[in-house]
Amino acid sequence: MKTKPKLSFSNLPTTFDGLIKLHPPRPIHDEIGYKNTVEMVDALAGHKLNRDQDDYLLLLSGLVERHEANTLPKAPKVSGVKMLLYILEENRLHGDDLAKIIGVDRSVAYRIMKGERSLTTSHIKALCSRFGLRADVFIE
Repeated sequence: MKTKPKLSFSNLPTTFDGLIKLHPPRPIHDEIGYKNTVEMVDALAGHKLNRDQDDYLLLLSGLVERHEANTLPKAPKVSGVKMLLYILEENRLHGDDLAKIIGVDRSVAYRIMKGERSLTTSHIKALCSRFGLRADVFIE
């Protein structure tokens, strides 16, 4: 059985027409179409592209994004407290550290971590500033 050679950027066409002849952009309906389109995206991604290649990559990326949005299971929403606990653990921080970050007494910080008390807007702003996150990460 003959196997198809893996695509590489160096052997891809440089024109839009050439790229379309190699892999015509079509809506993705099955796993084979998905894998073939992702392979083409992977071959183009991360390289210095000309305008035709960039337009083609944008087109294929949209097809992949649409297919994934329609077929992949939605990630479950994580509670703000669970996200906070995860972030603290990943950064090796504890309740005392949280208290300093959000500007509260340590007992308040520990109650927030236990879910007995909610994060306020000012707490969320401080956390977003400290960790470079969007506020919706902490909002349930």
